[in-house]
Amino acid sequence: MNMSASFEKLLDLSSGDSHTAGMKPITFVRQVIAGCLYPSVLQSDALPPDARLRAQMLLQHFDGGSIGSYTGSCGSMYVRNTIAKFISLRDGGVPSSPEQVFITVEAQRGLMVMMRLLCQSEGVSSVMIPDPAPHSLTRLLEWMGVVPVPYRLQEQCGWSLERAELNRVIKASRGRSSPRAIYISNPGNPTGHVQCRESIEDVIRFAADEDLFLLVNEVYQNTVFADGPEFVSYKRVLAEMGDPYSESVQLASLHSLSNGIMGECGFRTGYMELVNVDRAVMLYADTLLTGDLCPPVIGQIALDVMADPPRPGEPSYALYTQEVASRLKTLKCNVSRAVEFINGLPGFSCQSVQSGVFIYPYLTLPHSAVTHSQSVGSLYSRRLLEDQGVCVGINEDHKHSRSCSHFRLCVLMPSDELEEALRRLRCFHFQFLKEHCKITFSAPQQST
Repeated sequence: MNMSASFEKLLDLSSGDSHTAGMKPITFVRQVIAGCLYPSVLQSDALPPDARLRAQMLLQHFDGGSIGSYTGSCGSMYVRNTIAKFISLRDGGVPSSPEQVFITVEAQRGLMVMMRLLCQSEGVSSVMIPDPAPHSLTRLLEWMGVVPVPYRLQEQCGWSLERAELNRVIKASRGRSSPRAIYISNPGNPTGHVQCRESIEDVIRFAADEDLFLLVNEVYQNTVFADGPEFVSYKRVLAEMGDPYSESVQLASLHSLSNGIMGECGFRTGYMELVNVDRAVMLYADTLLTGDLCPPVIGQIALDVMADPPRPGEPSYALYTQEVASRLKTLKCNVSRAVEFINGLPGFSCQSVQSGVFIYPYLTLPHSAVTHSQSVGSLYSRRLLEDQGVCVGINEDHKHSRSCSHFRLCVLMPSDELEEALRRLRCFHFQFLKEHCKITFSAPQQST
């Protein structure tokens, strides 16, 4: 590592942990949790009346009136009911049952349960996954003994998903493995695209034609900030398509506290809703989750608030809506700033982003920059960390030539932190081009 580097602190842009980057938690979430953790405070006026009432209501549904007690292995039925009501309201009245909602230790735990359920048959089981995909997905599948089968998203078309590509990939996989499911990330992680209804319908028809289970990661559903696109859940589209799809296509929808506006990564809690799944299978999912004893109770409290935030007329409504709007505004401004900045650096290109907390730029450099042991992506990211203290992610699931690479940069952070990261990136980038590509530029005077 370059010990002469002059940075004061590391800046981690590789993860979506916005609180580490300096974003503050939602006040109402922490107030309700505080009341549940220390019920004596509920006897004073230290908390707003609606926060006290919410805490009291939640405590009534925990054994012993304490969050130190276990809940059911799939979470508190009271909180599951709150989530089911949220889902139904989100989806325009499409019914949702708390019996089909499973609170889990993060959304990833729900995915692991589904892998166990889907891939028990003899032979090699596989799951179709997007390319690019969430950075931990391939390793998770391989750890579970499931073969990932990538289908390529069309970058130059806004990361669109094409039916012809799905047909090509599943045809090529036959004989080598048995595809059990197709994994979708909507809004896209790390690409930030939002699927339109027509695209979702195409995927549902494909899943029906090929008898595939739909695994849908929808953790960034509350971060759509671009003008025009609107998040529509797979469950809603499936229900509104009617027969034969609405009653036959099986679906698991995943959501989480860690991602999006809430950003409560440390609470390690999410949920999964199963649709059109046999009751015996749901019972088996329940059985698999008993090994966790119960999901984190503090996380369940935060899920209850996420699913049922303060309502108009309640004391905390104004501050809650102001904080959420402020985060969306910060996210939108930061994305716009970062994409414009990145596209101004030689060799970089970055598609526009509609949702999520990442930008996903593409770097192309001359082959002379490639060493015998490292790709451009590995070399660039390592040197950026050593020289400037900026950590960026490389999507290891995305197969590129060694002179090209995509990077994953989280931009949900205070604007001054973003500007510092961009300043360091600019300084490093031109020095890297000079050293490894023998290219000298006059660095443009971009405002930071």
